[in-house]
Amino acid sequence: MRLITLQLSILLLLTPLLHAGTSEESIFPYNYQTHTLSNGLKVILIPMEGSGLVAYYTIVRTGSRDEWEPGRSGFAHFFEHMMFRGTEKYPGDVYNQLVTEMGADANAYTTDDYTCYYLVVPNRYLEKVVELESDRFQNLKYEESDFRTEAGAVYGEFRKNRTSPWSIAYEEMLNLAFTRHTYKHTTIGFEEDIKNMPNLYEYSLSFFQRYYRPENVVLLLAGDFNPETALKMVEEKYGNWESGYVPPRITPEPPQKKERFKEVSYAGRTLPILWMAYKGDAFDPTDKMVVSAYLLGQLAFGENSEIYKRLVIREQKVQFITGEFGFSRDPKLYSIISMVKNEKDLPYVQKVVDETIQKFQNEKVSEERLEKIKKRLRYGFLMRLDTPDNVASSLARFIALTADLKAVDQLYATMSTITPDDILKAAQKYLQKNRRTVIIVKGESQ
Repeated sequence: MRLITLQLSILLLLTPLLHAGTSEESIFPYNYQTHTLSNGLKVILIPMEGSGLVAYYTIVRTGSRDEWEPGRSGFAHFFEHMMFRGTEKYPGDVYNQLVTEMGADANAYTTDDYTCYYLVVPNRYLEKVVELESDRFQNLKYEESDFRTEAGAVYGEFRKNRTSPWSIAYEEMLNLAFTRHTYKHTTIGFEEDIKNMPNLYEYSLSFFQRYYRPENVVLLLAGDFNPETALKMVEEKYGNWESGYVPPRITPEPPQKKERFKEVSYAGRTLPILWMAYKGDAFDPTDKMVVSAYLLGQLAFGENSEIYKRLVIREQKVQFITGEFGFSRDPKLYSIISMVKNEKDLPYVQKVVDETIQKFQNEKVSEERLEKIKKRLRYGFLMRLDTPDNVASSLARFIALTADLKAVDQLYATMSTITPDDILKAAQKYLQKNRRTVIIVKGESQ
């Protein structure tokens, strides 16, 4: 009787949540399954017949945002490096050789909100990939000497990034805009923390043990495979991965009450950079104001906007201007970024930006223009879903922010309801001067 009960429990646990991507309510065009193993690992399977390829994404829902302990920034990015050091069964050189022999496209990246590891392989190697990836995520092993070597390489990467004026601008923006929240530091971390990283071997083990746990990870498989077979492989190889995720203790950012400004000198040649950022809200695909802000960024500062046509095309005052009103796990920034051709035009460009903001705060955008933006965004999203890798890469951030693929359909469903009134309200809510941080970067040598 106990055996029958156990079998029924396993059956219920592994019963997939089936989603038909072809329903009228859904924008996502593929059917997919979502499973959660007993240890909390979530598995999303998106079968796409015909390509012969599988995109295998491991999304760890830990990024630089999670580095809440003083003096310990940069470890999420550091583990992007260390995860390729290997295990006892598959040391780093063996792992790399196997990946090469499979002809796999393998890499990783770290962001503020998550770390993503991915391989794109011929489907005949799927079982081997499941074995390799499950092993390194459960059994990563590195000596202190390897840790110190990689920590030195990370500092070299930091110094290399400092040669870019954009890296300087982003670092200064976050440091000025945030006073308490962990978004204050960039993904690579504060320089003093990176310098000290070689002395924190024991801490690195703790970081891995707390955050690289199954309930903090989502496996995303898209491509030419049998979902039932793939699920059995995953259950077999990941089923014994012990849970134990410890959430970070992140301090919320207090409300910003007045504008912040800083002029930054870059030790090199660059055209002036004007970066204006407003405090936004956390991603919620059902929140009309969050979705309206995303559309507002496209309407007010996208390539089809009036300010773009004026400053870039007609007057040729700037190299470009763009609005990045993106999505983040906690409230972050809605940015307006421009590179100005002549330093003397900086006040003029900022004045035009302010006039644009005032216009959107006082006048409703036309229904026709709003609908065009919605259609273009939907079309652009769908056009990217042509290969397994493009599908997985397009979904990774949504899954990292919500741990659920339903967020995509929710986002576009909410978007369809947004009206000109909503855009007006979003401009009035978010684009307030007292919520703004302004960074100007100028080169020391012109």
